[in-house]
Amino acid sequence: MNRKKKINQTLKQKAKKANAKLHSSNKPKYVSKAERAAQAIAAETEVTQPVEQPAEVVANGNA
Repeated sequence: MNRKKKINQTLKQKAKKANAKLHSSNKPKYVSKAERAAQAIAAETEVTQPVEQPAEVVANGNA
């Protein structure tokens, strides 16, 4: 009986793992604190640069 139980247990474990691979998690990927800081700095520079560029483009267009 123990042999059958052990075989069934291993087969159930393999089936469970295979099923888990098919369904991906909805959990977002972990982003480190340093990476979040770098992204925040990049976002700040992107916000400030486009505001300056249209003013220069308009000035160049009128000239």
